[in-house]
Amino acid sequence: MKRFESASLIPGATWVAQADSEAEVVRRAVENLRRLHGEDQVRPEMIERIKERITDSDASEARTLHS
Repeated sequence: MKRFESASLIPGATWVAQADSEAEVVRRAVENLRRLHGEDQVRPEMIERIKERITDSDASEARTLHS
Protein backbone atom coordinates (compact mmCIF):
# COMPACT_ATOMS: atom_id res chain seq x y z
CA MET A 1 0.00 0.00 0.00
CA LYS A 2 1.05 3.57 -0.70
CA ARG A 3 0.18 6.51 1.57
CA PHE A 4 0.26 10.30 1.33
CA GLU A 5 -0.19 12.49 4.39
CA SER A 6 -1.09 16.04 3.44
CA ALA A 7 0.69 17.37 6.55
CA SER A 8 3.96 16.37 4.89
CA LEU A 9 3.26 19.07 2.30
CA ILE A 10 0.87 21.48 4.04
CA PRO A 11 1.64 22.12 7.74
CA GLY A 12 -1.40 21.53 9.92
CA ALA A 13 -3.29 19.56 7.27
CA THR A 14 -4.78 16.24 8.39
CA TRP A 15 -6.01 14.60 5.18
CA VAL A 16 -4.54 11.18 4.31
CA ALA A 17 -4.87 9.06 1.17
CA GLN A 18 -3.95 5.42 0.88
CA ALA A 19 -4.22 3.10 -2.12
CA ASP A 20 -2.54 0.15 -3.78
CA SER A 21 -0.72 2.30 -6.33
CA GLU A 22 1.12 5.59 -6.35
CA ALA A 23 -1.01 6.74 -9.28
CA GLU A 24 -4.21 6.28 -7.28
CA VAL A 25 -2.78 8.12 -4.28
CA VAL A 26 -1.82 11.03 -6.55
CA ARG A 27 -5.29 11.02 -8.13
CA ARG A 28 -6.92 11.19 -4.70
CA ALA A 29 -4.58 13.95 -3.55
CA VAL A 30 -5.32 16.03 -6.67
CA GLU A 31 -9.06 15.45 -6.20
CA ASN A 32 -8.71 16.63 -2.60
CA LEU A 33 -6.89 19.79 -3.69
CA ARG A 34 -9.65 20.57 -6.17
CA ARG A 35 -12.60 19.70 -3.95
CA LEU A 36 -11.50 20.93 -0.52
CA HIS A 37 -9.02 23.65 -1.42
CA GLY A 38 -10.61 25.07 -4.57
CA GLU A 39 -7.59 24.49 -6.79
CA ASP A 40 -8.73 24.62 -10.42
CA GLN A 41 -5.33 23.71 -11.80
CA VAL A 42 -2.77 21.53 -10.09
CA ARG A 43 0.65 22.29 -11.50
CA PRO A 44 3.07 19.49 -12.43
CA GLU A 45 5.42 20.78 -9.70
CA MET A 46 2.75 20.12 -7.08
CA ILE A 47 2.20 16.60 -8.39
CA GLU A 48 5.95 15.97 -8.12
CA ARG A 49 5.93 17.27 -4.53
CA ILE A 50 3.07 14.88 -3.71
CA LYS A 51 4.93 11.94 -5.30
CA GLU A 52 8.07 12.74 -3.29
CA ARG A 53 6.06 12.39 -0.07
CA ILE A 54 4.31 9.08 -0.80
CA THR A 55 5.40 6.32 1.54
CA ASP A 56 4.71 2.62 1.94
CA SER A 57 2.06 1.87 4.57
CA ASP A 58 0.43 -0.92 6.50
CA ALA A 59 -2.49 -2.43 4.55
CA SER A 60 -4.62 -2.56 7.71
CA GLU A 61 -4.97 1.24 7.85
CA ALA A 62 -8.00 3.04 6.39
CA ARG A 63 -7.92 3.72 2.65
CA THR A 64 -8.77 7.43 2.79
CA LEU A 65 -9.10 9.49 5.95
CA HIS A 66 -10.46 12.96 6.60
CA SER A 67 -10.05 14.61 9.98
